[in-house]
Amino acid sequence: MIIRVFPRKTNATPNDEGVRFSEPGLFDEADEVRVSVTWTWDRQRGEELAEAWRGVANRVLMGGPAYDDPGGEFEPGMYLKRGYTITSRGCPNNCWFCVVPKREGHVRELEIKDGYNILDSNLLACSPDHIMSVFEMLKRQKEKPRFTGGLEAARMKPWIAEQLRELRPHVAYFAYDTPDDYEPLVDAVNMLKEARALYDRVYSCYVLIGYKGDTIEKAESRLKRVLNLDLMPMAMLYNKAEGRENRSQWIKFQREYANRIIVGSKLTATRSYNLTRPAIGEGVRDMEYTTSKHCNEYWYGRTDGKPICHDCIYYQILNDKCAIGINGGTAKYPISCDKYKSNK
Repeated sequence: MIIRVFPRKTNATPNDEGVRFSEPGLFDEADEVRVSVTWTWDRQRGEELAEAWRGVANRVLMGGPAYDDPGGEFEPGMYLKRGYTITSRGCPNNCWFCVVPKREGHVRELEIKDGYNILDSNLLACSPDHIMSVFEMLKRQKEKPRFTGGLEAARMKPWIAEQLRELRPHVAYFAYDTPDDYEPLVDAVNMLKEARALYDRVYSCYVLIGYKGDTIEKAESRLKRVLNLDLMPMAMLYNKAEGRENRSQWIKFQREYANRIIVGSKLTATRSYNLTRPAIGEGVRDMEYTTSKHCNEYWYGRTDGKPICHDCIYYQILNDKCAIGINGGTAKYPISCDKYKSNK
């Protein structure tokens, strides 16, 4: 018999009779014990458990992501609860904050095992045939699909959006970790809208916050941009804000934007604001805003996704007019949206 031991219980941890979360009990027996550690901060506890279980089994193994285990073929129910599945490992992107490429290498497509919760690090980096096979597998499941591992917005295609419309997932996550993630995120949302697949409160977006040079004000601006795309933001605090002087503030802020009830209420408020504010014409996109450093009005972006407002230019909405000010000064005259479009 193989007993799997975990230093921490999560929603994804297996819950069968061969799973333990503590030292061995009086009647525990096993031929082999495997201690699986997901997070580096649990390694000490994992090592303590491994030592305690050496009195039960001659063979005690330790591994998991916390020990840079690259992973092999996925075994359903072994280290993840039934229903969770991994159909590929690795990622080609080499993001500065992510350990997946170093640990798992480039994308490796695995044999597809049934499940409804996809934990692949970058499913959309796989071949179209593999992606389609995963979608077909999901259509056989009784549960609605969950793309907890995420979908890379930059790799979204119209045919993928069409498949997501058919699948009607329970939840799916994009990511807005760096500034250059935003435009692909806008494009992905537009593809979902065109496919009529942007279901209410289904699509969320991980937003990395708290890294070097970030501030709570900047982080909240990015989170609000996600809300204005009609997505549910999910704040991800980099390195638990270790070493930050205002660490407690970051933790409190992250918890606020990681609570789906609170974020849901913010999404509702954002929708209400967008529905009731004055019309702004074709020349201005109504999907994003950030608070001006010069005034308390909101700055909007253009239909081509590039922001209008910089340190030297801002405009505010005057009914259906755009007012433009130079060098951060007060707007002196209104310009109609059509005229603005022709001059931008």
